[in-house]
Amino acid sequence: MGVKDLEDLKKLSMLRSQIDGISIDEVTSTEFPTVSSDDRISDALAVMKQRNYQDLPVVDGGEFVGMVSYASILRKKSVTLDAKVKNLVRNTSTVSKGDEITKIAEMMVSTNCRQLPVVNGKKIVGIIERNKLVEIVRGIKALHEIKVWEIMTNPVESVKVNDLMDDALEIMIREDYRTIPVINDANNVVGIVGMREIIDNNWKKDNKTIGDLEKSARSQITVESIATMAPKTIDWDSDIFEAVDIMVENHFSTLPVLEGKELVGIMTEYDVLELISACRERDMLFVQISGLEDDEKHMTDAIYADIESMVTKVSKMYKPESLTMHVSRYNDVGGNFKYSVSARLFINGTAILGKEVGWDLTKTASDLITKLEDAVINMKDSKVTFRKRKK
Repeated sequence: MGVKDLEDLKKLSMLRSQIDGISIDEVTSTEFPTVSSDDRISDALAVMKQRNYQDLPVVDGGEFVGMVSYASILRKKSVTLDAKVKNLVRNTSTVSKGDEITKIAEMMVSTNCRQLPVVNGKKIVGIIERNKLVEIVRGIKALHEIKVWEIMTNPVESVKVNDLMDDALEIMIREDYRTIPVINDANNVVGIVGMREIIDNNWKKDNKTIGDLEKSARSQITVESIATMAPKTIDWDSDIFEAVDIMVENHFSTLPVLEGKELVGIMTEYDVLELISACRERDMLFVQISGLEDDEKHMTDAIYADIESMVTKVSKMYKPESLTMHVSRYNDVGGNFKYSVSARLFINGTAILGKEVGWDLTKTASDLITKLEDAVINMKDSKVTFRKRKK
């Protein structure tokens, strides 16, 4: 079974039954770390590092109040380590015992969380880690024939070995990435740098702040000096079962994808979750737009109108399953941002990716939606689509 087989409603129904037939207890950890709102940021970072968590539950008086994460800490750019956790707590989706696996995967896709709390009322009773959901792919034979190139992220952001640590940090914050491949001048992958390495090398217990890179000599640290070198990779035409196997056995969240020795994409746990999420039964297209600031949310009506127009046209050819868009901004000039909008459309069982950059958010999003529409219209077979995306 390949990704294209997901358009067959009978096959999709059978696959959904297999996935949602898995008990939530099989993917839930009942032993998990927590912090309180009054704990310090340095305490939360210490727990994250010790327990290998990137999203940490915050519990006060036995009640779950939210999550604190690596990402929320880094986005603050300059954080006093003695500051209270409550300053960075964010609301997140929660899981109930009766939720299906495909629904939980959809939650993780929409929030980009690595850990989701399982709650009973106001009490947290467990944690579902993203890698536990990814691991279930190993036991679903129908997914084994899907190829890496069918679900990988392409094109992929990367950094050079001599780039600075804050170059990697800027990409992570802008694109909402957790890990980035490190390449040499020949576009060969030589390492991986992740948010954890950034945190660990930008925070020492005797320092008072984290993230204020421009004022710190640590900003001169090269990517090569902190990256995990000689990383595991996967061939673009390998089965996703092989990729998931490498991830699970080595506790990796990311695999650079190669064609020969050249970097052509990246496969992450997030990509696998999108595949699982695409199997969910829904009456309408699942749309998720992340990264908008409060003063930009009035633009969503225009963006959704463009999405609706695109869906009306492409639905005559294929059934779209989900669309995720992420907005990031950079090059602040006098209060005006340049926007980078990326998107992934799951349609006809195929992941179509796109990215557009511009100074006007509404127009940039509209141009990107038009690109996605054109990609669907021009889609012939999956390998041709991959070749076009790769160029």
